[in-house]
Amino acid sequence: MVSEGASVTAAMIAAQFVEVGGDTLMKAATKDGMSIFIFIVYSNLLALCFLLPSTLFHHRKRAPPPISTSIFCRIFVFGCLRTATQTLMASGIRFSSPTLASAMVDIVPAFTFILAIISRMEVLNMKKHSSQAKVIGTVVSIAGALVVTFYKGMPLINDAIQHIEIGASGIYLLGKSDWILGAFLLAVACFCLSLLFIVQTWIVKDYPEELVITTICCCFVVIISTIVALIAEGNSKAWRLRPDKELLSVCYSAAFVVSLRNVVNTWACRKKGPIYVATFNPLRVVIALGIVIGAAIIVIGFYAVIWAKAQEEQTTSENNFLSSSSTPLLSNKSIDI
Repeated sequence: MVSEGASVTAAMIAAQFVEVGGDTLMKAATKDGMSIFIFIVYSNLLALCFLLPSTLFHHRKRAPPPISTSIFCRIFVFGCLRTATQTLMASGIRFSSPTLASAMVDIVPAFTFILAIISRMEVLNMKKHSSQAKVIGTVVSIAGALVVTFYKGMPLINDAIQHIEIGASGIYLLGKSDWILGAFLLAVACFCLSLLFIVQTWIVKDYPEELVITTICCCFVVIISTIVALIAEGNSKAWRLRPDKELLSVCYSAAFVVSLRNVVNTWACRKKGPIYVATFNPLRVVIALGIVIGAAIIVIGFYAVIWAKAQEEQTTSENNFLSSSSTPLLSNKSIDI
């Protein structure tokens, strides 16, 4: 029989494969002219068509607990963060590549660890080896991300001015200059994603209904992203969805990235916490020419944090076992007296 820990691990690994596939398809669709903002609207709207019936079917015999005002407000914040993360991530991929996105997302565990300490979801005791490994892993992960960016980006600074074009719709950065812009957008998206994991855990710990949370959050994302798209895209023709790469990427993103992955992440946050979920992001690294050094550094940092987390869980389990074992002895001793 498969243990719960193994199930969560397998689900998180599968979610990373799904994420990489979605990034690649989205890059192909937006490269052919599809608006990023409209892509986000359509993918979340279609995902809602999957999530809503699934949630109703799941709760057909048992109604979900009522949602308090506090939980509802948290889900709204969650929806705002998810909209910001999707928009920044998609924009970053458009200006760079899915490869850079896979590498940059590896700093998410570092950001999540820092935010978890600030929000007191994580306890840091520098006297323990596990805490020391987490800190070292965090620093190494960030260093690796910087190597990935500037290994490709150093030549950009000298000739960035030569890659600016003024078009009818505004000013665009072209060529190598796009790499720095894409890296910056991806870095901000990574911070938003880390904050999202913290809020997600905060919600699901008090309201353990993954499908309900994901469905309501998706409703907010549709509303917010539609408003953003209407402001950003004044051309009505941009809303036309072509039955080619655009339709395929939207359907894939809706079914697997927005729906399945979000439910899995929420479930894993409830079972293991935000840092555990965030530490799987380094598996998205796609080793390619020009990022091997940074990817290697990031992976070292990733495994340092994973090792530290495993050490802490083992210590907790041993302490619980010892306390439970000593209880009958104490009770028997009191009876003999």
